[in-house]
Amino acid sequence: MGLTREQKDVLRKEIEQRLKVLAGELRGDAERVEQEPYGELAGATHDTGDESVADLVADLGQAELTRDLVEQRELQAAARRIAEDSYGVCADCGVDIPFTRLQANPGALRCQPCQGRHEKTHVQKTGPSL
Repeated sequence: MGLTREQKDVLRKEIEQRLKVLAGELRGDAERVEQEPYGELAGATHDTGDESVADLVADLGQAELTRDLVEQRELQAAARRIAEDSYGVCADCGVDIPFTRLQANPGALRCQPCQGRHEKTHVQKTGPSL
């Protein structure tokens, strides 16, 4: 059994609200990156300690920005699927994605078993490749 109209309406509203929040967070992230140039974070006299802290702050800022952008794209795609009436169906196996999963992750593209397989298959290796 697929999602009811009421369930889709609830999820659509949640997606719209989260997209508004993300838009504000992305603006704030961009402003913060502009206001905290690397040189100011590292200080006028560079030492390895100051540079490592500046690197960490810059990396965290980029990670937050990337995470928010990925979530925004997933939610925008979910909103398109709602409009096209294909929302709530697993992209891999075609099974209905449970409402509870979509409440927890409105941008979910796959059911839990397929998402697990996808993550195992498409995991990015980190570390040395030699």
